[in-house]
Amino acid sequence: MTIEECKTALVFGGARGIGAAAVERLAKEGYDVAFTYVSRPDSAQALVAEIEKSGRRALAIQADSADANALRGAVAKTVDVFGPLDAVVVNAGILRLNTVDAVSLEELDLMIDINIRGVFLSIQSAVPHMKDGGRIITIGSNTAERTGMPGASVYQFSKAAVAAMVKGLALDLAPRRITVNNIQPGPTDTDMNAGAIEMLSDRSPLKRVADPKEIAGMVSYLTGPDTSFMTGSSLTIDGGWTL
Repeated sequence: MTIEECKTALVFGGARGIGAAAVERLAKEGYDVAFTYVSRPDSAQALVAEIEKSGRRALAIQADSADANALRGAVAKTVDVFGPLDAVVVNAGILRLNTVDAVSLEELDLMIDINIRGVFLSIQSAVPHMKDGGRIITIGSNTAERTGMPGASVYQFSKAAVAAMVKGLALDLAPRRITVNNIQPGPTDTDMNAGAIEMLSDRSPLKRVADPKEIAGMVSYLTGPDTSFMTGSSLTIDGGWTL
């Protein structure tokens, strides 16, 4: 691959789970990939080593998605090392469950800061450095459509906000042919669901949870040549959970 053909991706929240699977898939498809992480530098560097072993370049950047300056710095460092961005995946997010009477102000602010504000700021920071025709993908949640359980109201509205956000962003960026789409996974085998896999599997029509690689497959689809005319959409991949 010549220098002119090199592709660059930035994954916000890419050290573990769905984010790490997306990093691996994008690298396999010819991208040099930078990704952010908050904790666990050991996991982040192990992923870098794995990507480099496959022949692509990788860069791990410590950045909290609640910190606007850190997000801008992550974009600047990525562009400085790898060049302009072809694809951006915003995966960083947190889950706190509590019924309305028990949600603390700190929990509320934290989920809004990371799940909504952080998503917007990540995209806002990246857009000036994206190539025309680039792809932006957010990782939302099927809870934007249905939870079926108490205690998820704040998480639900934060993910519904992301689904709405991509519609407006898609219109803003349409003149540059940059598409913006949202993936809404259902229960997935990640750290976020540790300890609940059996229960979640039992509730699923397909009697299992998703593998992170399956969500990464959707990332691949949305960065591929067949989706250049798709923008402002939310695609649910949840094994029938919301049916």
